[in-house]
Amino acid sequence: MGQIEWAMWANEQALAAGLILLTGGVVGVAGQFRGWQFAAYAVAAGAFVCLLEYPRSKRAKGTSVARTGQYCFTVCVKAFGPLTRNYYVRAFLHAAICVPGGFMLATVLGCVCLGIASLIYLAAAIRGEHWEPILPKKETRKPVAQSIKNPPQNPPPRPPAELRRKQAKDLEAAAYDNPMPVTLDE
Repeated sequence: MGQIEWAMWANEQALAAGLILLTGGVVGVAGQFRGWQFAAYAVAAGAFVCLLEYPRSKRAKGTSVARTGQYCFTVCVKAFGPLTRNYYVRAFLHAAICVPGGFMLATVLGCVCLGIASLIYLAAAIRGEHWEPILPKKETRKPVAQSIKNPPQNPPPRPPAELRRKQAKDLEAAAYDNPMPVTLDE
């Protein structure tokens, strides 16, 4: 059985936590709940977490599938270098970001989810995983084979070359030679 890549799970958990934190913050600000300043913080923190976590990391096996439109976010995350590549930094960053969300009911769920993502990132960091960007591959075109350049002239099914009909210019030579002997049964 293969080894679990914890960072992949942490990424999905943190992205969902960022969206939940953002939604809870919007509800808290729109409802003008007591302590709505924590909700305003949750909106900013949720947006930051979503921007940080949107680009997926390349998997160790190389079977990574990039999210739609992730390239521009990948460039931004890659620009911060070791601060965003190191999962210890992400674990402690998410743990610190989630603390103020615990002071308001609308943002508690996002806070708990982000705390869980922080623990998963810590597990990934302990196992030696790190963030690698998924960059677009440059496709190299192979030269087209000679047989593809000249498509067949007659439609399928095509008989083998020795059984094909000859050109009708010379009627005697174009006559079909039956390979099977034909006998009259009387």
